[in-house]
Amino acid sequence: MNILIVRLSAIGDIIHSLPVLAAIKRHLPDAHVSWGAEQRSAEILRGNPMIDDLIEVNTRAFKGGRRIEDMLIEMSRQAREIRRSKYDIAIDLQGLIKSAIAAQVSAAKRRWGFDKNGMREPTGRIFYTDTVKTEPKIHVIRKNLALAAAAIGFDACVEIEFPISTEEQHRAEASELIARTNGRKFAILNPAGGWVTKLWRAADFGKLADRLDNELELTPIVVTGPNESELAKIVRENSRSERIIFAEPSLKGFYELAKAATVYVGGDTGPTHLAIAASAPVVGIFGPTEWWRNGSLNPDDICVERTDIDCRVDCHRRTCANWICMDIPVETVFEAVRRRIGR
Repeated sequence: MNILIVRLSAIGDIIHSLPVLAAIKRHLPDAHVSWGAEQRSAEILRGNPMIDDLIEVNTRAFKGGRRIEDMLIEMSRQAREIRRSKYDIAIDLQGLIKSAIAAQVSAAKRRWGFDKNGMREPTGRIFYTDTVKTEPKIHVIRKNLALAAAAIGFDACVEIEFPISTEEQHRAEASELIARTNGRKFAILNPAGGWVTKLWRAADFGKLADRLDNELELTPIVVTGPNESELAKIVRENSRSERIIFAEPSLKGFYELAKAATVYVGGDTGPTHLAIAASAPVVGIFGPTEWWRNGSLNPDDICVERTDIDCRVDCHRRTCANWICMDIPVETVFEAVRRRIGR
């Protein structure tokens, strides 16, 4: 069977879809599985032995600022890339118009997606041959598995597995960082996030780093991406720890690092989901999004969130004039870390 998984989007969304890949391969080990992913987010999928064909697309090429003729040429080129195999089934795990169109372009005989209540852009369902209804309040991983189970024919209540393939260079990258801790246990702190409304104050990460160092004897490793140096600078300016380490690891290097962490602290962002995939003990700081949907399925992991405000219901705001949901004291996060380590 020739199967196409469509999950474009960001790193966290792709990580949430990896259990589907593992489940398909367990159920149909001889299936030929292709995956359509955004080029800018495909790093975590490269080199994965479960993926027979990784199709990297660039939907940003269709945005404004380009001549319509150039956009049409680019669309045609990328459509040919998607159609380079003959698919029996395409599964759209994203539920957007662009991902539904990608499933349609694949020319798969059957194109599966969520029903209108399970899609962020319900209009896209016109491109499917089959749809699946899921529970309204369900973790996104379970939701993805429910769709794939209906399409392929396996039991949706499967063991959650995150197949991520790394190489020696990624393990060496993590080992070099771990060596800088001089044998101490360490905590990974990630002050970044895709939306500004998801950010806990970077200054408070600096204060948290000091408490982890002084009171729990954990070396803080602050991880950021290439465009997040300003956040790292603020953390540095608000920490007095002489042992704090700052790093910009690759995604797979971070994954290997997270495997050895005593605890990870971060918001609803790609590295947090990667830390969960690595089975690191996690403390999540969540504001405009929901832990029950995007957080860890490990019952030992802890979410720190404001439950005393009513404006978080169906929030998902990328900007906010109120923005009190991330107004969380350092003491609260520190105590959550202490509890998580105790588990």
